[in-house]
Amino acid sequence: MSQTFDFIVVGGGSAGAIVAARLSEDANCQVALVEAGKQPPAEEMVPAACSALQLNPDTDWMYTADAGRAGKGLRDGRMMMPRGKMLGGSSGINYMAYVRGHPGDFDAWAEAGAEGWRYDDVLPYFKKSEGLVPNEAITIDDAAHNTNGPLGVSVRAPIIPGAAEFVDAAEAAGIPRGDYNGRERGGADGVVSLFQTTTRDGKRSSTYRAFIQGDAEARANLTIITDAHVQHIVLDDSAEAPRASGVVYTAADGERHTLTAAREVIVSAGTIGSPHLLLLSGIGPKDELAAAGVDCRVDSPHVGKHLKDHVHVALCFPAPGVGISMTEIGLSFGADALRAPDGPLPADPAEDADMSDELVAVKEEADRRFSAWASEGQGMIASSLYDAGAWFSTGLGDHHSHDAQIGFFASGYNRDLWAGCMRVDPEQYFDDVGKRLGDDAETVMLLANPVQPHSEGQITLADRQADTPPNIDMNYFGDDHDMPVMIATVRRVLDIAENWPSHRELGAPLFPPFLADKHGHAHGDTPSDALLEDLALHYAWTVYHPTTTCRIGDVVDPQLRVYGTAGLRVADASVMPNVVSGNTNAAAMMIGEKAAEMIAREHGVRLNQFVGA
Repeated sequence: MSQTFDFIVVGGGSAGAIVAARLSEDANCQVALVEAGKQPPAEEMVPAACSALQLNPDTDWMYTADAGRAGKGLRDGRMMMPRGKMLGGSSGINYMAYVRGHPGDFDAWAEAGAEGWRYDDVLPYFKKSEGLVPNEAITIDDAAHNTNGPLGVSVRAPIIPGAAEFVDAAEAAGIPRGDYNGRERGGADGVVSLFQTTTRDGKRSSTYRAFIQGDAEARANLTIITDAHVQHIVLDDSAEAPRASGVVYTAADGERHTLTAAREVIVSAGTIGSPHLLLLSGIGPKDELAAAGVDCRVDSPHVGKHLKDHVHVALCFPAPGVGISMTEIGLSFGADALRAPDGPLPADPAEDADMSDELVAVKEEADRRFSAWASEGQGMIASSLYDAGAWFSTGLGDHHSHDAQIGFFASGYNRDLWAGCMRVDPEQYFDDVGKRLGDDAETVMLLANPVQPHSEGQITLADRQADTPPNIDMNYFGDDHDMPVMIATVRRVLDIAENWPSHRELGAPLFPPFLADKHGHAHGDTPSDALLEDLALHYAWTVYHPTTTCRIGDVVDPQLRVYGTAGLRVADASVMPNVVSGNTNAAAMMIGEKAAEMIAREHGVRLNQFVGA
């Protein structure tokens, strides 16, 4: 197939789906959206099913990464690096926390040269997307929000008591309640709140669901091509610089096709995929390209460099009456989720007539819960169970922003998730894995998450084949600044746990026995800095927030145009000059909105609404 479009958008994820949807608002503008994955499966809509979308080749690129100094306790020493592979991208597999970042993050971008990216510049684009459902349980800065945008943003229903108790405990520990997405996210004292999540009526609101599904995908001028793995960008020689004139992709049947762009190619393949595609196309560090056997078309030394990500350390606390057991979670997914071999119900529904009265009651309750979620958006599965967060400054630097975040997760999960998604041997991590991760165990995790890391990693080519994943080197804790911030954040977690409401206190945190023995730690003692550092080096996990591999000022200009190449932009989290101080999906969507307007203004495309100056 060879077709010509005005614009080709590579990647239908958090930013790319928005770029394609907005540009195609002009019926005279022909847009192609090229996505390596497929339509999202039905389970993508279920917030609590997000972990099931990882390690699934239909929905996840299933990357792993070199963890640098971290990862000592992970399988093969490799960090998991889930990336969404479907329409909606990582907005379809993430834990749905809608966190924009601190206003100072964006002001710092602009002060470093990213003209037009100050907080006051980007706020209109956050608001343009947002369709917030206000809730009495959270504080809202009305002027910073919008209730009419396509992206569902809401608080889970019903609120899990443990999440509300986390907010109470953080407030008792000195972190005031507030709107963490407001125009002022607090001073050094920070802010705590239940999470605003990208959900509507208890269902996930990915960028596919919010921007593409329905009206946009029915437009005659928007061509959506799925199962299409882009091999490289076509670069034509011109008098001044190479020009991006299209892309070559491989379809599911293995056939290669070329698409031509009359105006621009917009790469929105994500922090890993976008630099990988530029490198495959000959845009990158000259010597590295030569080593991989790729002809250098544009010597751009920063492509794939400056990779940043958030890592957190999960402290597990026995929490009777607070934590949500896997039995409760499983029951809420409905009867089909409880069938053999993993559940108590018969594998064949035809055998239900022979069930005991006890199992009949289990089935009826499971179906009642699932029906309540499906019809009303209510119930245990209406969120990822990552339901509250706190932000503050450790005082160790980065005074333009909050450098620390703490998240509340209402369950300790089970063996399979620890071994699979988290790459941890639970038998090594827990003193009594049956007790700590049993189906009826009630455990919570408080996640210590420094959010202004100084360490930088990189994305490089493993070889010249597009089907070969790139090398992903995270270099966690490579900069000496980061470990003291992690230890300070963990200590704040312990402080919050100590301030838990007295009617339902948490147990002492659980440390892996081999690390406790190494550092002479007895259960219930105050952990030493050395133990906390060792814990982080063994069991810090990615928060799935890679950014900055095509950053503004090095790879792209403030209009997101690729230096040295005409007709080519990058629009996704890779262009961030620095990672924001919080979950990154909201900022990635903002980048999609802002990019669409910049492109539209430059090319005279008529959008339904322009919000930028």
